[in-house]
Amino acid sequence: MGDDILKEIARQLTDFLRTNLSVDWSVRETVRAKMRGRIKIILRRYKYPPDLEARAIELVLKQAEAISETWMA
Repeated sequence: MGDDILKEIARQLTDFLRTNLSVDWSVRETVRAKMRGRIKIILRRYKYPPDLEARAIELVLKQAEAISETWMA
């Protein structure tokens, strides 16, 4: 994948996460499931390799957990 496509994926994921994070998002499985589904949609839209998709989703969620405190402040 080219750098431009990866930048667009990152931008869309960031926009989605910023608008959908709530105080208890990391604890509630229903919210996490919704986020995983949306991340999948974004990755598939840009033809992200299916064999790397699961790892990418978990990485995005871990990164969101790490920075969510600063976004929520």
